[in-house]
Amino acid sequence: MLKRIAGLCAALVMAGAAQAAELRVTATVGMVGDAVSAVAGDRAEVEVLMRADVIFYNGLLLEGKMTDTLIRAATSGKPVIAVTESVDESKLIAPPEFEGHFDPHVWMDPALWSHAASIVQEKLTELDPEGSREYSRNAGAYVKEIEKLDAYAVRVLESVPESRRVLVTAHDAFGYFGHRFGFEVVGIQGISTESEAGVRDIERLVDLIVEREIPAVFIESTVPERNVRALIAGAAARGHEVVVGGELFSDAMGDAGTYEGTYIGMIDHNVTTIARALGGDAPSGGMQGLLAE
Repeated sequence: MLKRIAGLCAALVMAGAAQAAELRVTATVGMVGDAVSAVAGDRAEVEVLMRADVIFYNGLLLEGKMTDTLIRAATSGKPVIAVTESVDESKLIAPPEFEGHFDPHVWMDPALWSHAASIVQEKLTELDPEGSREYSRNAGAYVKEIEKLDAYAVRVLESVPESRRVLVTAHDAFGYFGHRFGFEVVGIQGISTESEAGVRDIERLVDLIVEREIPAVFIESTVPERNVRALIAGAAARGHEVVVGGELFSDAMGDAGTYEGTYIGMIDHNVTTIARALGGDAPSGGMQGLLAE
């Protein structure tokens, strides 16, 4: 997880420079960086972690041990903001295996993630009052795009037959997705990608796949696929054919410079891939026809 975060920070540094920048801003993960870039426009330049004027991070322990670095930055007087801090706790998910903490994958629910734009707008306006109109305009446009995405997701996912609304993935990153769109979500691993699934976990999921006649399971771009392949082999040995429905983005977006490398494109890809693999009706190009074939 920390290696991926470091890589995403580096990518944001390369991709976020703006000539007319007023602020130097950094973000810990791509999804946060996308929200910050959308709201800030040309008034912010992304910098490396400790040189920034303001640091935005996800929160809810997503950043793991990097939280210590963020705390040190905050105690030095630097603004350090969690974009999830404005989300009502009653809407957060606290899985039993997360020992009393909330699931940090809030971006999987577009309706919740729109709060990120609001908190970014608020904090950037405090730091750069002259840019308040631009921040408000950009945040409003970003939220409208998210609302459009959410409406598309609701429409195509409702086309999946109810009996097939079971999402089996490599790890438990899709809890908010399931809660928002009415899917039962089953991850082979726990929330942390550092954990490893055991033989009993695999056997239990094979039983579920066979009994429910689930047609497809999904790999993730940041998690090894060997456990998913073990599920497929186990189901085949029981006489049930299940296929890989596609690769989903969970803890990271797609490649920089691509549609899937934006938050909108990431979720559009996931929604479209899931709907089509499980028998729903969704266009191959997604919401805007921009998905890579």
